[in-house]
Order: sequence, then C-alpha cells, then structure tokens
Amino acid sequence: MKVNMMHGAGGEVMGELLQTLTKFRHNNAGGIGLEAMDDGAVIPFNGENLVFTTDSHVVRPIFFPGGDIGRISVCGTINDLAMMGGKPVALSCGMIIEEGFEIDDLARIVASMDEALGEAGANLVTGDTKVMERGALDGIAINTAGIGVAKTIVRDNGLVCGDVIIVSGTLGDHGLAIMAHREGFDLGEQIKSDVSPLWGLVEKVLDAGTVHAMKDPTRGGFASAINEMARKSGVCVRVQEEKIPIRKNVRSAAGMLGIDPLEVANEGKVVMGVPATCVDAVLEALHSHKYGKDAAVVGTVTKGAHVIMETAIGGERFIEPPMGDPVPRVC
Repeated sequence: MKVNMMHGAGGEVMGELLQTLTKFRHNNAGGIGLEAMDDGAVIPFNGENLVFTTDSHVVRPIFFPGGDIGRISVCGTINDLAMMGGKPVALSCGMIIEEGFEIDDLARIVASMDEALGEAGANLVTGDTKVMERGALDGIAINTAGIGVAKTIVRDNGLVCGDVIIVSGTLGDHGLAIMAHREGFDLGEQIKSDVSPLWGLVEKVLDAGTVHAMKDPTRGGFASAINEMARKSGVCVRVQEEKIPIRKNVRSAAGMLGIDPLEVANEGKVVMGVPATCVDAVLEALHSHKYGKDAAVVGTVTKGAHVIMETAIGGERFIEPPMGDPVPRVC
C-alpha cells in the first residue's frame, strides 16, 4: 500500500494514515501531546500553559478569491492555537520555493502573512527557506508553527449531554471558492474564502461564557469536525438541517459541482459546544465580532453515538465523516 491524495484530505482515510505516523513513544511533554490528536499540544511551563502547533500548506491556486497561501498559512496556525484556548504569541515560517517562482508573488504572499499577523496580535520570529528545482512543486509550500499561552485549555473531546452546538458562521465558503475558481467559473466576488485569524473572536467567547469543546472545521469540513468531536466525547450530536448557515450562492455552486458543502474546508469558522445556560452570552459575543455575525445554533448533544441530521422534511439521516476532502489542496 502506498500513500495517495486521500491520505492528506482530512477524512477517514487520513485517520488511518495517522495511526502509523503517530506511533512515537516520546510524544508528550507532560501536558496534552500527540496521542490526543487535538488541534495542538499543551506544555506546562513555569506555571503557564504553552500551546504549540504546526501546519503545512499546499494550496492550489496560491491566490484565490478572498485570500492566498500566505494568509492561510498564518491563519491556519493561529486558529489551531485558538481552538485550544491559546492566545497566539509567536510563529515560525518555513518556505519551500520552486525555482522560477516570481519574486513579486513572493512579496505579495509575505505582505498577506504580515497583515494576518497584525490582525491576530502575533509575530513571526524565525524561519527557514529552501529552493527546489523547477517541476518539484506547484510554486511554493509553506509550513508555519506557533506558540500561544492559554488561561483556559479547551479540547475537542469535552462535549457533554445537554450542550448546544454553535457554528460561528456560514459553512463551505473556502472550499467552494477555491473549487469554483479552479473550474473556471467567473463568479466575481460572489463566493470568496472565509480565511481569517480567529483569536479575537475566540477570546470574546471565552470571556463571555463556558466552552466545553471547540474545533475549526478545516479539511473534511463540518462533517469531519463534528464527527470527531462526538466520537472523542462519547456522545450523540443531533443537527437541525434548517439551522445550518450556508450562503445561497455556496449551496448553488455546491449543487452544480456535486459537492456537499458540509464536507469542504472552512478557514475562518469555529464549531463549539457550550452549556445551554451560556448560549445567549456566547451568541452575543460572536455576533459582536466581524467574523461571527452569522453565528447560529445548529444542534444539541444527547446520549448515544453518531451525528444525526434532522432534515427539513422531517426525516433523519447520519452525517458521516467523509472518506476524504472532495476539494483537495485547499489548505
């Protein structure tokens, strides 16, 4: 058996590969380590909870409606820190650049990264650059790692019965923006990526109320994220189809392309489980932030297993975790 594209798509097939890649005996520095398969690690140090994460980015195309590979590389790492409750402090950046890459494009990417760092109040403090021969890459690949500090640690496995599931905004925007752009659909700015640094939004939520579990629905989309949260927490999640926020143009583009918008990557959204007593306060905090204006309650947590969709016509069906991302190379 050999590695194929499905192994990097964030679905069930990738999970199988990770079972091989994570078999390190030295995988925990005394807090939350690799074995937890969370959005990052937590390392206790001098009375602080340091959050550490890393991410690699191979986006095609590197410039797309709403963003580029530079913005997504910074936002992806900042958001992984935020999902653990970590305030981003410092990032590193490793670039692998193909011979012949345009210097002007590189400058544009760096400027985009700097803008996202400024939004999040973080700094890029160290890095590395390699150049590969022509034909070895699709232009450029970027790795970013980040360190944050968490007052309150949040996990993706903390859902409890009675919790309410909230999403911070419309789903499917990023994956459908890239797919439509790739396929040559001239949609102007009708569909654009949601790629955004989310620490400011998450900080407001953590100050407003209790969050039992949190995850950003990147590769594999909402379907993958909510299934992972339910499985790790040992609960059932019931989602109401009519309450899921999806833009009409995203839903239309998904229909044309034969893609389920719940299975494609988002780069500026959060899925969270909060106690019912905190719902109003959390929604108010989300709605007060520019990246949370479309936040909505989409479901509840009950006893049992699986993720169940209560459909608009009164039926029920499982929301299955995708085998892979139907839109590869989007993050």
